[in-house]
Amino acid sequence: MPAVLTLLRIKNLALVEELEWQMAPGFIAVTGETGAGKSIIIGALQLLLGERADKSLIRTGADLCTVEAVFAGGDLKKLNPQLVGAGIDPSENDLIIKRSFSSSAGTRQFINGSPTTLSILKNLGDDLVDLHGPHDHQSLLSPETQLSLLDSFARAEEQLDEYRKHYRQLQTLLAEHTALNTAETAREQELDLLRHQTNEITAANLVAGEEEEIENRYKLANNSKRLIELANAVANKLSEADDSVLSQLAETQRFLRELEKIDNSIAQFSSAHAVSVVELSEIARSLSTYAEKLDLDPEQLAALEQRVSLFETLKRKYGGSIAEVIAFGERAAERMREIEGRDAELERLAKEIQNVRAQMNQAGTALRKLRVKAGPKLSETIRRNLRDLGFRQSEFEAKLAALDEPRPNGFDAVELLFSPNPGEPLKPLRAIASSGEISRLMLAIKSALAAHDAIPLLVFDEIDTNVGGEIAHAVGAKMQTLGRDHQVICITHLPQVAAAASSHFVVTKEVSRGRTFSNLHEVTGKARQEEIARMLGGKSESALKLAASLLKQR
Repeated sequence: MPAVLTLLRIKNLALVEELEWQMAPGFIAVTGETGAGKSIIIGALQLLLGERADKSLIRTGADLCTVEAVFAGGDLKKLNPQLVGAGIDPSENDLIIKRSFSSSAGTRQFINGSPTTLSILKNLGDDLVDLHGPHDHQSLLSPETQLSLLDSFARAEEQLDEYRKHYRQLQTLLAEHTALNTAETAREQELDLLRHQTNEITAANLVAGEEEEIENRYKLANNSKRLIELANAVANKLSEADDSVLSQLAETQRFLRELEKIDNSIAQFSSAHAVSVVELSEIARSLSTYAEKLDLDPEQLAALEQRVSLFETLKRKYGGSIAEVIAFGERAAERMREIEGRDAELERLAKEIQNVRAQMNQAGTALRKLRVKAGPKLSETIRRNLRDLGFRQSEFEAKLAALDEPRPNGFDAVELLFSPNPGEPLKPLRAIASSGEISRLMLAIKSALAAHDAIPLLVFDEIDTNVGGEIAHAVGAKMQTLGRDHQVICITHLPQVAAAASSHFVVTKEVSRGRTFSNLHEVTGKARQEEIARMLGGKSESALKLAASLLKQR
């Protein structure tokens, strides 16, 4: 089942305090007097499509504005990969979009109840709604827009994406090649600096973990004189002095042996004493050895001091630790190899550029074939639509021309040419002065694209401006035709267009309790006839009869 917008709910947006609009498939007309608030519907849809939220649109006296839409239909399942990829629950038969913003905080947006970003909301909106208003006439004059129209008709999105991918790759490679092949002086200066840095770090013969060991050795060496004095003093007191500890212990050991001969229980003390004597003797010997090792000559001390100073210099230049200095040296050496290997890198880039350019040319050629094939078909389809819209003998052509250089959108440019009257030459659209002609031409183009377009909802905001009479009947008929395959919402001032709709809603404005309110309600039967009569100029008997006649022609 084709997807349709079934519900639009608006709260505290401009003149709308609260509005809930339920709608059916087909062609829906929205009418109302100037200033009643029809533009608020367009504003609500634009918010749901990811447009910027203007806080000044929040209804006076309110803090929070919300807009919510519900789409329904089995076709929504094709959007599920996009939703799941964005971390949003997939749709079965309903898709719910909600946007809120307040005067005191930012905006929030939700899809199927999951919070999301404006970017994701906009991408989803592009697949759901095609909104066209009077301001879009100028965009039709843009060469980029004209090319996009042809690509949409040709269903060339996949080929265009493939071409753009290779085009971007080529631009990146060309920029790298240019950067590598220029600024020779600056590169030589960088190379000189890198050589100095790597030579300085390499000459230091740094070893990870060496710094702590050298600093400990330097600390000991720098205090060696005092350490030797203290170690020797302790060793002397223990064993070398006349009244040394060990000599005195020899005497106490003799007394303990005599005690042991008298009382055998004293043996444990005698044994412990003997162990203490051995341990103290070992301490004395170890301290003497330690003092001998500390007896460093001035040259060794100077070498350690120089090493520590080198560490500090390198750390100040290249990092906070020796490990960081070593890593800096490795990076500098790698960068130096890259620069010194410039010729090899340039050759590699040249080959890659040649390969990517070939891929881009292949993709661009495939894209051109689609455009060449689609151009005449698009021209003929638009010519048929123009005849339906009153241009009985007009001419239209989507003229494709080859560009001298590849561009982001391919090798081609498109110029839409139009001649509204027989005997007049085809001219670019920008040469057309009549806004009425541009409006009908835009509707003809939209109709041509709609048959190739899976977007479920088409919204036209006063696209029928500056047309009337029989042409207005033709515009209504064209909208009616579009409504067979799409849901169409048309905000119109033309009774002929409104009468052709399958359903008709009226926007009204009223003042209550000193405040202005905009409301929306469906009109059927006599109420619809009276609204058509109002649009015809009044509710006279003749206007009512003409309104009834228009409604019978549906």
